[in-house]
Parts: sequence; structure tokens; C-alpha cells
Amino acid sequence: MKETLTANIMTKILEIQNLTVSFDGFKALKHLNFSMNEGELRVVIGPNGAGKTTFLDVITGKVQPTEGRALFKQKNLRSLAEHQIARMGIGRKFQTPRVYLNLTPRENLELSCNRTKGVFDTLFGKPSKGERKTVSGLLETIGLTTKADIQASLLSHGEKQRLEIGMLVAQSPTLLLVDEPVAGLTDEETYQVGELLIALAQTHSILVIEHDMEFVRQIARQVTVLHEGTVLFEGTMDEVQNDQRVIDVYLGQSTNSTEGAS
Repeated sequence: MKETLTANIMTKILEIQNLTVSFDGFKALKHLNFSMNEGELRVVIGPNGAGKTTFLDVITGKVQPTEGRALFKQKNLRSLAEHQIARMGIGRKFQTPRVYLNLTPRENLELSCNRTKGVFDTLFGKPSKGERKTVSGLLETIGLTTKADIQASLLSHGEKQRLEIGMLVAQSPTLLLVDEPVAGLTDEETYQVGELLIALAQTHSILVIEHDMEFVRQIARQVTVLHEGTVLFEGTMDEVQNDQRVIDVYLGQSTNSTEGAS
């Protein structure tokens, strides 16, 4: 029994093999190799232009690789459309919250729970008992129970970020891709988002792109450093912070400022 559990823990959920992406001759990713295990919380960092966003774009099907491949649960994602990849169990949260501001958090979550329903059905239909239970649980998880029935436009930036993470979870993905979730947040909001991701990591595989080093230290179990489109270093946060190559290309910069293109 113990051997079986160990084998399950070490199952690769995501593998990137010899991945190259070229844009008009510029290589955004160069022979990139990367993997993460099922149930893992991985953080990817890197300076401007390291290829972080392109990395996520390939996984979600927004960009097709020039060479190499991306495997999700050993299935090749190449040539699949974005909606097909999403249905396989990969969910992505972008940097800017994408919530319905004129709906309440409860309505946003109800809409995400049942993507076959439209906004009209969500507003005027009656959710099932199972949907109500799921939404109530999500509201508690993201800490918005007391604000469940106000317009999402009235939420703080940090609350909107947590709501969108909840909306992503409502779609039942097995791999969450979370792009810079704490940009522009206060220290308290940043901590709350970190605790939410740590809690979700108990039941999901999570890949986080981030540059806020205090936040990375809060949540990171394993860190991958990208530089010029390839993996520069992987290790624990302590190992990353003490690696001279990482210090030279990234940590020596001001990591508290907002990144531009990535």
C-alpha cells in the first residue's frame, strides 16, 4: 500500500520536453525542459523576458511550439485548441482579475460551476442543491462568505483575485496555472492569497508565476528559475537565493517592482 501511494505522489502531471518557441526568429523559449509532479505546488520566477508568459501560453494552447512538446498527464497538448486543453483539466488565472463585476461573488461562482448555463440562466434560474453546496464551500474557502451577495465591483483588488481563483477552482481543473496573483496587493492581501493557494494545493496541482520574493517564500516548496527562455536553476527557496547564477541574473535586481513583459 505504501509503495502504491509513493508511486501516485510521483506521477508527472506536466512535462515540457525540449521546448522551443520562436517569434520571427526570436526564441522566447529555448530547448526548455521542465516537469512537475501531481499534487505539487511549484513556483516559477525569472527576470523580464525570461519566457514565463510564453511558457504558460504553450501549456494552455494559446501558442504552438516551434520544436518540442508539452505533455499533460502524458498526453501531448500540441495542436489542441485552448478549450480542448481546458476541458482536459488545465485552468489558468491571468494577472488581471476576470470576474463579472455586475454580478455578486455567489453568482460568479454559480456561473463557473456550470458552464453550460448562460448569465441569464444563472441570474433567473434556480441552482441545484449540489451547486448551492459547492458554491457555499468555495465562498468559505476564498474568504468571501460575508460578501457573497454584494456586487463584485465593490470588492477590493485582493478580494477580486481570490474570487477569480475560486471561479477557476469551480471549473474542477486538476492543474491550476496562476499568473502573478499578488501584483498590486497589500501585504495583508498578499498573505491571504498565499494561504488560499497553500490550502488549494492539498487537492490540486498548482503552478504559480510570481516575482514577489516574500510571497514566493511564503508558498514555495520548489522553485524553478527561468532565464532567456530556459531553466537556469531549480531548488528550494533557500537554494535559489544562495545560487550565484540566480543572484547575478535576477535576485540582484529590484524584485519588488512590477515586471513588464515576461
